[in-house]
Amino acid sequence: MRIKTLAALAFSMFTALSGIAAESMHETMHQRMHQAHMSGKGDPHTTGQHDEVNMPGLNGRDTTAQEVGDLKALFINHKALRRSVEHLPNGVRTLTETDDDALRTQLMSHVAMMLARMQSKRDPEVRIQSPTLTALFKHADAIDTTMEMTATGVAVNQTSADPEVVALLQTHAAEVSDMSARGMQSVHERMRASHHSH
Repeated sequence: MRIKTLAALAFSMFTALSGIAAESMHETMHQRMHQAHMSGKGDPHTTGQHDEVNMPGLNGRDTTAQEVGDLKALFINHKALRRSVEHLPNGVRTLTETDDDALRTQLMSHVAMMLARMQSKRDPEVRIQSPTLTALFKHADAIDTTMEMTATGVAVNQTSADPEVVALLQTHAAEVSDMSARGMQSVHERMRASHHSH
């Protein structure tokens, strides 16, 4: 019993320290980007010098290599995706498909992992994530989700009894559709607009 308690305590301390280190690293990076932006030098949103190969912005607080790899594949191959969104009175129905077998596997993996995160309220805090997704994680308990595999992709229904959450679901669905249509360009424009509004 004591060994289990000590192990649990050690794990808790490790998790807390890892979280503090990640937050510190994130804050340092944010400060550097803000300083570069204010000086007009080295700001990738101004100079257009984004790392489109490694895509470091896809990393989050506790993202796994699988999650980052899936996101990277979806962004790189976004033109191979087909996506439609239907607004429901209480939410959205999204359908995302592709004829590329390998990409479909990564799409399904990404959707399943994100829904599992939402269910357990584990916000990945990916660097490029929109404020809408962050807000949805805070209201995860108010969202009902069903997922259905199709012949070439995945259909997801997300509904809520809370009108504010319904609006967030519909906004986020539009953001994801824009990313699937335009890839990283969509993210860069959203982040640039966000930086200039502060």
